[in-house]
Amino acid sequence: VQLQACGGGLVQAGGSLRLSCEASGLTFSSLAMGWFRQAPGKEREFVASISWGGGSTYYTDAVKGRCTISRDNAKNTVYLQMNNLKPEDTAVYFCAAGETQGALVRSIVDSWGQGTLVTVSS
Repeated sequence: VQLQACGGGLVQAGGSLRLSCEASGLTFSSLAMGWFRQAPGKEREFVASISWGGGSTYYTDAVKGRCTISRDNAKNTVYLQMNNLKPEDTAVYFCAAGETQGALVRSIVDSWGQGTLVTVSS
């Protein structure tokens, strides 16, 4: 199983980034996918997840209204569009996969990607 995340970078506050994560070695279309993040000195936390068919999405309160998770099952790829970024969004962002009908909480994650760094300057 491989989850290859990309799209991170340095952006000014108020800017946007689009993260992508391409999966291989798993049955992508049958799995919930999600994004987590880990800031320096902090625990990894849930950001957003999307059901296997894309019909249900879940967000942590800190990003609601600013981020959109989506997926393309034909491309085995999940995306996270992040707008109006804030310095507190600075973290390494990890994509994840797991089997669930609900939100992809950390305890359910079966596979993790390698992470992509997002840095938001003030």
